[in-house]
Amino acid sequence: MLISDISVRRPVLAAVISLVLLILGLLAGSTLSVREFPDVQPPVVSVDTRYTGASGDVIERRITQVLEDEVAGLEGMVKMTSRSQDERSTITMEFDLDRDIDGAANDVRERVSRVLRMLPEEADPPQITKQDNMMDATMYVDVSSDTRSVMDVTDYAERNLVDRLGVVDGVASVRLSGGRRPAMRVWLDRDALAARGLTVQDVENTLRRENVELPAGRIESVDREFTLRAVTRLDTPEDFGALVIGRGASGRFVRLNEVADVRLEPEDTRSIARSNKQAGVSLGIVPQAQANIVAVNQAVIDEVDRLQSTLPDDINMDVNVDFSEFVGKSMIEVIKALFIALGVVLMVMLLFLNSWRATIIPGLTIPVSIIAAAMVMAVLGYTINTLTLLAAVLAIGLVVDDAVVVLENIVRHREQGSPPLLAAIDGSRQIGFAVIATTVVLVSVFLPVALAPGRIGVLFGEFGIALASAVVFSSLVALTLVPMMCSRMMRSQADVTSSERGRKRGQAFRALAGAYRSGMTRALRAPWMALVLVALVSAGGWYLFEQLPQEYAPLEDRGMMIVMVQGPEGASFDYMDDQISQIEDIAIRQVEAGEARRTIIRTGGWGAGSDITAAFMYMPLESHDERRFTAMEIAGQMRGPMAELPGVRAMVFLPPSLNMGGGRELQVVLRGNEYEQIAEWRDRVMDRVRENPRILGMTSDYYEAQPQIKVGVDRARATDLGVSLREVGETLQTMLGSRRVTTFIDRGEEYNVVLQASEEDRVTPQDLNNIYVRSVSGDLVPLASLVRLEESSGPRQFQRFNRQRSIKLSANLVPGYSLGEALNFMNTVIAEEVQDESLSIDYDGESREYVESGGQIYFSFLLALLICFLVLAAQFESFIHPFIILLTVPLALAGGMLGLNVVGGTLNVFSLTGCIMLIGLAAKNGILIVEFSNQLRDRGLPVVQAVLEGATTRLRPVLMTSMCTVGGTIPLIVSDGPGSAARRTLGVVVLGGVLVSVVLTLYIVPCVYAMLAGRTRPASTVTRAVQALRKRHPTTAAASTAP
Repeated sequence: MLISDISVRRPVLAAVISLVLLILGLLAGSTLSVREFPDVQPPVVSVDTRYTGASGDVIERRITQVLEDEVAGLEGMVKMTSRSQDERSTITMEFDLDRDIDGAANDVRERVSRVLRMLPEEADPPQITKQDNMMDATMYVDVSSDTRSVMDVTDYAERNLVDRLGVVDGVASVRLSGGRRPAMRVWLDRDALAARGLTVQDVENTLRRENVELPAGRIESVDREFTLRAVTRLDTPEDFGALVIGRGASGRFVRLNEVADVRLEPEDTRSIARSNKQAGVSLGIVPQAQANIVAVNQAVIDEVDRLQSTLPDDINMDVNVDFSEFVGKSMIEVIKALFIALGVVLMVMLLFLNSWRATIIPGLTIPVSIIAAAMVMAVLGYTINTLTLLAAVLAIGLVVDDAVVVLENIVRHREQGSPPLLAAIDGSRQIGFAVIATTVVLVSVFLPVALAPGRIGVLFGEFGIALASAVVFSSLVALTLVPMMCSRMMRSQADVTSSERGRKRGQAFRALAGAYRSGMTRALRAPWMALVLVALVSAGGWYLFEQLPQEYAPLEDRGMMIVMVQGPEGASFDYMDDQISQIEDIAIRQVEAGEARRTIIRTGGWGAGSDITAAFMYMPLESHDERRFTAMEIAGQMRGPMAELPGVRAMVFLPPSLNMGGGRELQVVLRGNEYEQIAEWRDRVMDRVRENPRILGMTSDYYEAQPQIKVGVDRARATDLGVSLREVGETLQTMLGSRRVTTFIDRGEEYNVVLQASEEDRVTPQDLNNIYVRSVSGDLVPLASLVRLEESSGPRQFQRFNRQRSIKLSANLVPGYSLGEALNFMNTVIAEEVQDESLSIDYDGESREYVESGGQIYFSFLLALLICFLVLAAQFESFIHPFIILLTVPLALAGGMLGLNVVGGTLNVFSLTGCIMLIGLAAKNGILIVEFSNQLRDRGLPVVQAVLEGATTRLRPVLMTSMCTVGGTIPLIVSDGPGSAARRTLGVVVLGGVLVSVVLTLYIVPCVYAMLAGRTRPASTVTRAVQALRKRHPTTAAASTAP
């Protein structure tokens, strides 16, 4: 007995099944967190090593290469990059998505420990850190003042705001950026030190020795006990200034304020942090890993509103960047599309069924199936995100298909005069195999997407599993709830024939069916023409495929723009400040025009650390409905004026659509043996690239023009005078750089004490002449007598990519120029300009994702096609029937390619995912025709007559299910606003594929079936043979059934 038979006989059981699915789905859905996309960021472990005084080339040779050789080959490592610069080595390792980050960090730590003895003794121990990519800030809160200094604003934010925002429910941490932390700055006067016979080391040693706080014990008497606290710490500029640091040449005590100017000032002033040209600080809100970022950010906004009443009158605080805003608006757009799709699908069913009562029955399967899918998502740890909501929209057109097919067949039985109970039982039983077959095929299509390797599998795994789960539950509901409701709600003929208007629509459809039958009769006289048509359409589809540009993901207007700024090598801080101000003037015009909300600029660039020649600017835009131009148009308006700035390079671009890869779109890595050779290749390639106006602002990460002064130490003379090289290096670092030597306490907070030469004492190389160090004998030795200065230029840092020396070329692309076209152009240029076998090419960022994902998607497509073929072969017990059914796939793909060409779309992960979906959608219609034709053959009809009758009978469900699918895609295509580019791409592919395939399938499948099905036996052949044998051998039959 089939489950549909049980449901008709036990209606309460059928209703309870759907209610249980609904309740459990709602409970599971309430536990799901909300994100924009699934987490596709890989585990990353970094090794950071400092070697004071060492140049970049020494760092690369003695530290970076040693560590890279040891950690290479770790399990699951997919990429290793490194940067060697003065005094610092940073190695970054990226692992497979399924690699446990704690295990990876432990493996790295164990490997590094093996080579510690091979590193320079003066180098600090390597620091190994895990980079949790789930811990990115999703909101920035700006704190500023018109009257207070940035240092005072920073201090106020740290004391009063960071902790208040950090305890908001769902917040993991609050990161303060752009601040200027207070410090006790000791500005040393080299002439005053020299005149009193003191050195920098004398000052440092005295500060460390005298600025201490130790417990002094206690005094105990008979009745009382006192704890003693020795007040020996220094806390104010006056305390530090009065500190005796030694005896001068005359023998009198010398205080610190005689040889230095002590002031409470920012610890670091070589940075820029401004919002709308006003200096301030930003508080980055980092949500907890599984938190609902939309809810967390809203809670932070509420807390900011509450804090407004506690702020001093001269302190301003507001939200300057809210990355969840795009997420929330994008999800609202998807939810709108979901309800629109629901309405369109219901109207399609009403159009074909001519009855509101009949329309409500399959309509109930939509909420039950989609909500029940939340159970599977919760079990697998999935989230509510843009892709799972997109799956819900597409599911509306798919989950109703099974119910429509069952309902249509029951209605057909009612139209033929069967009573409601028999119509429900016979109709659902007759179509049950087709429902199961289409469900299995659709699920088998989505599984390869979910199981695809790499980021594509993770990214679209949730999409595929959510959609497949909804389809599975829809088939269960279609075989339980629908037959039961039909037996109860369609008791009169009026429920079928409906109104006069409905009868007219019924007559019109019967006329359409008659015309189709007549056309099919003529087509079956020359069925071979169907194969010719398939070949022609497939060739056209391939041609259209070749014409499409390719990219990783469609460019999306995310309401945000980024400006990267790169100044000339050796530019001063004041020079960069002036250039950045000009960039702000250009960008602020968009704020004044109402297109952007603010400009937020920071020095340091993308991973440039303390590099003052690099900066980046965030520009949050107004919401889509409040501005006149798209982000792409605004970027185009800004590129012209910024390109005219002579002193810096400013590159305007949009953040990546999928938040993957980061940085600029085009990133090509040249790898070789020597930097000089790679730099020569770089220059040749960049000269050719400048001829392509569609590639914007190409830069490299290797700069050999950094002005330098090499300080060579005369080791023999230093040894002869008894001066250690360490003291020479530390003196240079303190006077020309800065050095933290101790700390002080201010109102319960601890801050650094920083020593540095006064600004006028570090302007020219000759300023080294009056700096002294002390020899072992106690004599003062002028530093100039121990060192020699040599002006030169050279690279400031050395990059390596997968253990090879490398130079990375990065650029942006003009709108309409796809990443695939740009990469093809780059590969051609490199092949023409560089004929050297030692050169190897690699990719990074979005370019790397594009190259890797292309093969994964195509592999998933072929795998889905193979699985569908095998599943159909197992279901139909034939290898010919799957071929007939899947012959419609190239037709659907041709329709998808036609749709993309019409709207000017591209091939990307969204459109290719739509192509994979078309396998199941195209096969579904073929299954309905082939399966019913096989039933008619089992009854004894000839092949041609069986397929003619089967195709005509299944015309209405084929059209209904196809139109329902089309109805589910229309809201995706016509929608606007956040996230519309990705939705439109997927919708166009599915719409074009379904429309073309449904028209051609209705002719091609019957014709090919008529040609090939005669080579197969009806499914009941073996059953009949067994029954015949049992009749001829009754004794054997009785023995086989005996207990």
